[in-house]
Amino acid sequence: MINSTYLGISAQLALQRRLDTIANNVANATTAGFRAEQVRFTTAKSDEASPEAGFSAIGESYLVRTAGELVRTDNPLDIAVDGDAWLAISTSQGTAYSRDGRLQMGPTGELLTLTGHPVLDAGGAGMRLDPTGGPPSIASDGTITQGGRNVGTIGLFTIPPSARLERAADASVIPSIPAQPAVDQPNVGVRQGFMERSNVNPIVEMSRLIFDQRMFEAVSAALGETEQLKSDSIRALGSPS
Repeated sequence: MINSTYLGISAQLALQRRLDTIANNVANATTAGFRAEQVRFTTAKSDEASPEAGFSAIGESYLVRTAGELVRTDNPLDIAVDGDAWLAISTSQGTAYSRDGRLQMGPTGELLTLTGHPVLDAGGAGMRLDPTGGPPSIASDGTITQGGRNVGTIGLFTIPPSARLERAADASVIPSIPAQPAVDQPNVGVRQGFMERSNVNPIVEMSRLIFDQRMFEAVSAALGETEQLKSDSIRALGSPS
């Protein structure tokens, strides 16, 4: 009976972790370049030989790297990344990597994200456009020209598949293993006049949310029944014969 209580509590903790993750995914279903988060669970076995009990671990979260849908905007400062690569931006946490390519030009020509973070080139330096030079033209390799003059190249970076990703500003990430410039990779590039949506599937996430809520309620009901059985047993044992 004690084991059943511990099993129920471990299940509740795991389900609560997953519910929080799903709720955050749903809240960011319209955030450009956002990467959905999922939780990977493991089972911890009891040391007792009999009966065997499996307890759910709290779970390890990870970000899903599949690309979101590309949407045409025709804005010359919007770019979408093609292939398994990322834009580099400078944040208060250091260099972070983003798939949100909605850009703007600062007052003196700095190339910035919509929230003001500098966009970096392949060498990790910021870029400056000509505020009076008109709309830029951005080639598939990230090269920016204004009035026929090359003014810089947007850096594209690859992150090793084994790297753990931590969230940072502007739906960006900071990898546990350093990203590397994407050099001579024909399947990597950018599309001007496009933006990438979140890779969250709202219908799937809402279905998961409903299922996990029902599971949480079922576990709560089972725990309530267990506590009632314990109370009934204590009363029965304490009552006179």
